[in-house]
Amino acid sequence: MEEVLSVLTFNCWNVSPPFEERVALTRAGIEELQPDLIGLQEIVVRSDGFDQGRLILQDLGYQWAFAPAFWWDEHGNVRPPGDDGIGFGNVVASRYPILRTESARLPGWESGEGRSIVAALVDAPYGPVVFACTHLNWKFHHGYVREAQAIAAWEFIQRFAGDVFLPPILVGDLNADPDSTEVRFLCGLHALESQSCYFQDVWRVAGGGSAGMTWDNRNPFAATACEPDRRIDYILVGLAREGRGQIEDVRLAMTEARNGIYPSDHFGLIAYVRM
Repeated sequence: MEEVLSVLTFNCWNVSPPFEERVALTRAGIEELQPDLIGLQEIVVRSDGFDQGRLILQDLGYQWAFAPAFWWDEHGNVRPPGDDGIGFGNVVASRYPILRTESARLPGWESGEGRSIVAALVDAPYGPVVFACTHLNWKFHHGYVREAQAIAAWEFIQRFAGDVFLPPILVGDLNADPDSTEVRFLCGLHALESQSCYFQDVWRVAGGGSAGMTWDNRNPFAATACEPDRRIDYILVGLAREGRGQIEDVRLAMTEARNGIYPSDHFGLIAYVRM
């Protein structure tokens, strides 16, 4: 049995104001899109019981898992997360049952940032699907860090997937342009450290030639950073096998404002993949 799987990725811009209004818009967008799988970045969970992922996803029909990438100490320094699930990180969510999850820290702590990847094995009707979410270093000059993080993400997905037949799906804010070495590595266009891999960049495959900017200065939350428009958020799908993993469509998501407020400083991305 083959079906079309809908996949959403969205950077939630942590708890930046106006937070409550943005959460409401994010929830409304998810309810409208009804994606099967969701990857969320910049999610905050605190020891006082605050859980941003729960605020966004509760009562919408999803199972989810959160993995922190780092937390800040009382002096504002970035620290590795502990085992308590507290911190700043990523969420994978699924309409279908999640069979198991795993997370890992990515390289780059010496750069002053902490990053992670989280994956779920999803019990989809047409077979198990590996779904992973990550968020790479953000600074423009940290391409060398993102290269190491991209390699580590690929190695992690390989280990986690094992012998799962269906192509794995990796989503997230990679903070890198499509022609960057780190993205080209993930798309089979460049080797790093004598390794290569292959994911389909869904926008490259089915974006119809449009720019697909997910960081766009028409969004005032993005414009305040004074950075150029860029396509830095990705849905990457492994090699199609026997027709499974073909990209049917992709479009920007979460692009509308309400009363001048956007859901985030990023736009989201939703893709439809035949499985």
